Amino acid sequence: MDEGTPDADVNQTDSSSGKLFARNRAWAEAKVRVDPTFFSRLVGQQRPRYFWIGCSDSRVPATEIVDLDPGEMFVHRNVANLAVADDPSFAAALQFAVEVLEVSHIMIVGHYGCGGIQAAMDGETDDHIGRWLSPIRGLYRDHVHGPTGDRGDAEALCEANVAAQVATLAVNPIIRKAWTGGHDITLHGWVYAIGDGLLHEVCAPVQKAPGGSPDV
Repeated sequence: MDEGTPDADVNQTDSSSGKLFARNRAWAEAKVRVDPTFFSRLVGQQRPRYFWIGCSDSRVPATEIVDLDPGEMFVHRNVANLAVADDPSFAAALQFAVEVLEVSHIMIVGHYGCGGIQAAMDGETDDHIGRWLSPIRGLYRDHVHGPTGDRGDAEALCEANVAAQVATLAVNPIIRKAWTGGHDITLHGWVYAIGDGLLHEVCAPVQKAPGGSPDV
């Protein structure tokens, strides 16, 4: 083995990551030119009003889509934007958003062209992805499945999954406790269209009714 090969690999990696550091510096400098106090304001405790539960897809940058700066929205992302109550990562993010940040709006945001949605349509696999997507696969089998498994089915399943996750979130113990304690939280279900950059509402907002039960 050529002893120089590892160094070449390291240099290649350093060069690639170095571009990101250079872009980071340029971004930070541009922010300060426009607003000299931008970063100093962020040092304080974040107090966002919004909690975005979205997909991990790199084409769906949460704050950029709604034109918000860092600190204005708390974000959790996973494959196919699921609100799985017993997932430790999701549960911790939800608890922090509700109990510490005291957000007022929680948005579950899917997107058309989602790889997770397509994988759920393609069939069951016994691996991490397959197990994670089992709720969507059940939704497709029971409610959405058409004769072709085409793009129309994928978009319908994307929308149905968002609506299902909002319904799941509405009975989550963390949300129910907050509503019972008088915390005003509204749940939203949206879909993002990568093709034109626009958000679409796919189900009515859910909020605590004066009588105590969720109002859909």
